[in-house]
Amino acid sequence: MEIFDSHAHYDDEAFDVDREELLRRLPSAGITGILNAGVTVSSSKECIRLAEKFDFCHAAVGIHPEDVMEAQPNDLETIKELAASCSVVAIGEIGLDYHWDVPHDIQKQFFAKQLELANALHLPVIVHDRDAHADTLAMLQKYHPCGVVHSYSGSVETARELLKLGLYLGFTGAVTFKNNKKARGILEMVPHDRVLCETDCPYMAPEPVRGRRSDSSMLPHTLARIGEFMGISVEEAARITACNARTLFSINKREMPK
Repeated sequence: MEIFDSHAHYDDEAFDVDREELLRRLPSAGITGILNAGVTVSSSKECIRLAEKFDFCHAAVGIHPEDVMEAQPNDLETIKELAASCSVVAIGEIGLDYHWDVPHDIQKQFFAKQLELANALHLPVIVHDRDAHADTLAMLQKYHPCGVVHSYSGSVETARELLKLGLYLGFTGAVTFKNNKKARGILEMVPHDRVLCETDCPYMAPEPVRGRRSDSSMLPHTLARIGEFMGISVEEAARITACNARTLFSINKREMPK
């Protein structure tokens, strides 16, 4: 199978002990594409570094809603400068997260400015939405970017509205969790050309390896469940999600590691 991990965080400290060794091994597990999403300026720089070192890696740059209170005054300008790198294929991870005690108005300001930046640069966005479905949808309807709502956790009804905007939906190992009752209904209705598969590693390891540090080699478990819910084989799920990722992020060639 050709597998594309459309959302990862190999810059995370959880990979400090074996980051590059692990990345070198992943192509042998069928991983032909990885998109690392930045969450701060320093994180975004590391995503670019990894993309420059490994041909099958790509970078997104952005400021995550959980990190907006620590952002410096010129950070958004720095993100704009970083986005000029040929390794950068998206603005992200950006969005809204109402789970944590971060002022909603500040989150919305950063989200809006980064949506505007993505539109100005003609780049897709990688959207984080946690417990903020209505406000996230409203802002996406206002700015109308192209992109993906990653680790989708909303309702079927919200999914339909996002699809009307031309957005993609990303699915992590959470689709394999027994208490995730909504995933089947959503994947049964989502068009095949709007689905992405992702790890969100080091988080969201799928069953039967739930609780471990996640990495891209675990994606066959997630793809099997996506395929089951969509009524297709795991091989077909891998093929269409890889194709969709390359289409959305304008990655047209099959990369091989250096």
